[in-house]
Amino acid sequence: MADPILELRDVKTHFPVYQGTLFKRQTGAVKAVDGVTLSVGRGEVLGLVGESGCGKSTLARTIMQLVPTTGGTVFLEGKNLTASRAGEVRAMRRDMQMVFQDPFASLNPRMSVYATLAEPLHAHAVCADSEIPARVAELMELVGLAPRFMQKYPHEFSGGQRQRIAIARALALKPRVIVADEPVSALDVSIQAQILNLLAQLVRQMNLSLIFIAHDLSVVKHISDRVAVMYLGKIVEVGPAVEVIDHARHPYTRALVSAIPTADPDKERSRQRIVLAGDPPSPINPPAGCAFHPRCPHATAACKQAVPALVRVDAAREVACVRWQDL
Repeated sequence: MADPILELRDVKTHFPVYQGTLFKRQTGAVKAVDGVTLSVGRGEVLGLVGESGCGKSTLARTIMQLVPTTGGTVFLEGKNLTASRAGEVRAMRRDMQMVFQDPFASLNPRMSVYATLAEPLHAHAVCADSEIPARVAELMELVGLAPRFMQKYPHEFSGGQRQRIAIARALALKPRVIVADEPVSALDVSIQAQILNLLAQLVRQMNLSLIFIAHDLSVVKHISDRVAVMYLGKIVEVGPAVEVIDHARHPYTRALVSAIPTADPDKERSRQRIVLAGDPPSPINPPAGCAFHPRCPHATAACKQAVPALVRVDAAREVACVRWQDL
């Protein structure tokens, strides 16, 4: 990518594991994110998918510097965030914001909508105090809420409306990058479509770069330009959304795609599911070689020897599998 707005280079986030009560000693580490290299272009939507526990949410929080990195670097417009001081990271919040999964948990129940949306404007002094009411009303209209509700509290809104408030808060500082951590998974199906359409509209309208984290590949295909597939803290496949989902190269991606239900009853009955054996390995003690090989139906002895690197298989696709040509 010629001019990425956000770059991750070999990012690692490990959480130490201790034993003992009086004299604690570290006995290992949970390798939640273990060497992720990614880039996001200006105005691009990057979908990040993978099963629960693969490290998607930890990666999102690492990008935002809400949890410290164990290794690697995160660049925002060429600036190294992992080497920045606290004040510099705080200033960075104007350019990069996050939308969390559960809007009820991410909004302060003691703060009205007006106070919630005015807080970042006060904290970063982006406008005069006299201009804040008009700016709050503008943000509410931007996400499809009537400004007359600005004095209400989160419990007085539905789940979809609360998520709109959370999106408005993320947009308050006019950021360039939004990290959305499963923003529709806690909502009803009908409301999910509304929030997805709103996000797609905002990306076009404000030229935002969006990292969209989700479980549902059909949702990711609908909104994303590119898709990155994550397994046990590593990226195993990345490329254009349609290509990755319709013509998956990695066995793990194929298994995820096979789980997508279809609306056609005849096609649903004939759909061939790829059921993976066993459970994902522990991130404390991942297997040698390819982390997916204990569950992979195509694994060979070579898969157990070395960790496969992401290799470019065509102009826009990268896959971390030693057998991608055979498959």
